[in-house]
Amino acid sequence: MKSFLLSMIHAVTGKKGKWITLAVWILLTGVLSAVFPSVQKMTDDSAANLPKSDMSVQAQKIADKYFPNNAGTPLLVVWYRSGGLEDQDYKLVSKMYQKLEDQPLKAQNFIPPFAKIPSQALKAQASKDGTSLVTPVFMKKNASTKQLDSDLKKLQNQIENEGSSKAIFDKKLSSSGLHVRFTGPVGIATDATALFSKADVTLLISTVLLVLILLILLYRSPILAIVPLIGVGFAYGVTGPILGMLAKQGIITIDSQAVSIMTVLLFGAGTDYCLFLVSKYRECLLEEKNPTKALQQAIQHSGGAIMVSAITVVVSLCTLLLAQFGSYQRFATPFSLVILIMGIAALTLLPALLSIFGRISFFPFIPRTEEMTRELEMRKGKKIKRREAHGKISKRLGVFVTNKPWTVIVISVIVLGVLAAFVPRIQYTQNLISSFPKDMPSREGFDLMAKHFSPGELAPVQVIANTEGKNPDLKKALSGLSFVDSVSNPAVSTKNKQYISLNVNLKDDPYDNKSVKDIPKIQNKVKAALNDAGVKPEGHYWIGGETSNLYDTENATDRDFKVIVPVVTLIIAALLLVYLRSIVAMVYLIATVALSYLSALGAGWLLIHYGIGISAIQGLIPLYAFVFLVALGEDYNIFMISSIWKNRNAQPHKLAIANGVTQTSSVITSAGLILAGTFAVLATLPIQVLLQFGLVTAIGVLLDTFVVRPLLVPAITTVLGRYAFWPGKLWNKQDEIQAAADRE
Repeated sequence: MKSFLLSMIHAVTGKKGKWITLAVWILLTGVLSAVFPSVQKMTDDSAANLPKSDMSVQAQKIADKYFPNNAGTPLLVVWYRSGGLEDQDYKLVSKMYQKLEDQPLKAQNFIPPFAKIPSQALKAQASKDGTSLVTPVFMKKNASTKQLDSDLKKLQNQIENEGSSKAIFDKKLSSSGLHVRFTGPVGIATDATALFSKADVTLLISTVLLVLILLILLYRSPILAIVPLIGVGFAYGVTGPILGMLAKQGIITIDSQAVSIMTVLLFGAGTDYCLFLVSKYRECLLEEKNPTKALQQAIQHSGGAIMVSAITVVVSLCTLLLAQFGSYQRFATPFSLVILIMGIAALTLLPALLSIFGRISFFPFIPRTEEMTRELEMRKGKKIKRREAHGKISKRLGVFVTNKPWTVIVISVIVLGVLAAFVPRIQYTQNLISSFPKDMPSREGFDLMAKHFSPGELAPVQVIANTEGKNPDLKKALSGLSFVDSVSNPAVSTKNKQYISLNVNLKDDPYDNKSVKDIPKIQNKVKAALNDAGVKPEGHYWIGGETSNLYDTENATDRDFKVIVPVVTLIIAALLLVYLRSIVAMVYLIATVALSYLSALGAGWLLIHYGIGISAIQGLIPLYAFVFLVALGEDYNIFMISSIWKNRNAQPHKLAIANGVTQTSSVITSAGLILAGTFAVLATLPIQVLLQFGLVTAIGVLLDTFVVRPLLVPAITTVLGRYAFWPGKLWNKQDEIQAAADRE
C-alpha cells in the first residue's frame, strides 16, 4: 500500500500530472453524463420491499391468480363537508363520473356507474355522520407516475370547473364548504413522488450552501471553501450517471429516498475526506517551503487513513446487500459507490487542485515557514504574525485528557450511558404514510377516511384458504376474535372452487402497531379451523392485506438488524485489526462507537418524541443509523488513532496521545460539524423518515465529534498505557527512557 501511495502521490501532484488528473476527471464526468441517464430519471418508488417468500406477498400472488381484480389500481376520491354532504355535492359526484364516461382519462381503466345511480343510492354509501363519501376511479396498473400525475391534474380541473370553485382542493379542512382529496394507492404515489422531487432540489441547494458557509467560517478562505466542493461535485457527476446506467439495465433498483440520503452522505463524508488532507497540507506548509513537497508529505501522512476510512465505509454499507427488506438493499449500491468514488477523488482530484493552487488555496491566511515569514517581514518592514499549526484549545485539550484520563472516562461514560438508557423506551412504527406531512392531500384524504368510516374498512385483512373441498368455518372462527369488527362471507374462486377468500375488518386502525401484533392470532385461528375441518394448514392458507404486510415488514427489518449489525461489527473490527495491528485498540474502538450509537438513538428519541411530539420512530431508523454512525464514526477513530500511532514511534506514550489529540481535534471538529450539519439538513424536509434519520445521525456525529473522539478514546488509550498496542510492540525507545526517568 505504501509504494502504491507514493507512486500515486508523485503522479497526481507533478507538473504535468496535476493537469492530466484534472483533465481525466473533467473528461470522465462529461462522457458519463452525455452517455448515461441521470440517476434522478431512473428512480423507482414502487419497487417491492418484501421477499417473495413472505406470507403477505404470497397472499397477493394467490389473490391475483384465484381472485383476480381486473379493475386496476384505485384512486380514491374523498368528498367531505363538515356539516354534512348536500344534494349539490352528490350531483357533482354524478357529473364527474359522467365526464369520465364521456372523456376517459388516458390511464383510466374502469369506473363504477355512479353517473347513472340516483342520489339516494350515493347517500347510502356515505359515512354514518353523512359528512364523507369515498368514490373510486380505477387506473391502469402499468400507468407511469408521470401519466397518473397528469391525469389527476386534469381530473382536479374538471371537478373545480363543475364545482365552480378552485378552493375545493386547497382550502383547509377546518373551513366550511365542500372539500375534495385524492388518496388511495394512486393519490399517495403521486404525492410522494412530487414530495421527493421537491425535497431533492431543496436538499441539494441547502447542503451546498451549508457546506460552503461552514468551510468559509472554519478556514476563512473562499478558495479553500470551493476546492472541496469541486471535488464533491465531480464525484457526484461521475456517480449519478453510473447509477443511472445500472438502474436502466435493471442491475439495481434505486428510489428517491436513497438519492436524497446519498446526496447528504456525499457532501458530508466527501468534505470530511477533503478536510483530513487539507488540514495536514496546511500543517506541512508551515514547515516546508516547496508547496508540492508539502502536499506530497500531507498525502503520505493522511492518505493511508483516508483510504482505510473510505474502505471501511464502503464495505460497511455493502453489508446492506445482505438485507431482505428492499429499502435497505436499494441503499447499498448507491451509498457504497458514492463513497468509493469520493475516496478516489480525495486522493487524486483534490491533490491535483491543491497542487494547481498551491499556497494561494489558503488566501488570505496563507501558511508560511518561519524563513518565508522573516523574508516577508523584511520586504514589508513590519512584524507579521505567524499562525501556529494547532490552536491553544487543541493543545490544552490534549494535555487535559492525558493528565485526567479517569475523570474524562467516568464523565463521558455517564453522559453517554444516561442517553443510551432511553433506547428501551423507544416506540417504533412501520406505518409509512404517517411519515408524510399532515397537510399532504393524500394523507388528509386518508385521515378523513379513518375518522369518518370504520377503521377496519380502510384496509381489511384478506384471508385465503385452500379448503381441499372441505368446509372449514373460517367466518365463525375469525368473528370470535375480540379485535375483529366484522368478517365477510366467504367468496369462492371461479377458477378453483377449493379456494375461498374472506375480508376481516379490524376494530382498530389496521396500520397501528396493536393491529399488526394481532396477525399471529389470526394465523392461529385459521390454522385451528383448517385442522378441525381435516385440512393440513401448511401451504393451505395465506394472510394478506396492509396489516399483514406491515407484520412481514417488522419481521424482515428485525431479521436484517440481527444479521447486519454483527456483520458490520466484524468487518470493521477486522479492518481496524489489520490497520492498527492491535486487538486491544480494536476492541475499545468498537465499544466506544457502539456506545455512541446507542446514545445517539436515545438522544434522538428524546428530541423526536418529547421535543417534536412524534409518537413513534420509523422502524427503519435503527439499522440505517447504526450502519452510518458506526462506519462514519470509525473514520474519525482511524484518523486520530493513526496520528497517535505515528507519534508513538518517536514520543513517549502520554505525549504521543496528547499530540495526537492536538493534531487532529480541530480537523475532526470541523469535519464533524460539517457532517452533522449536512445530515441535519434532512430534518428540514417534510418527510418524517428523513427528518428522524437526519436528527439521529446528526446527534450521533456530534457525540462522536465532541465526546467520543477527543475525550473518551484518547483517555482510554492513556489508561491502558502500553497494553493499548497489544499484541504489537509494547515499548518504544522513548517509553523506555521515560520509564527510567520516572523510576529515578
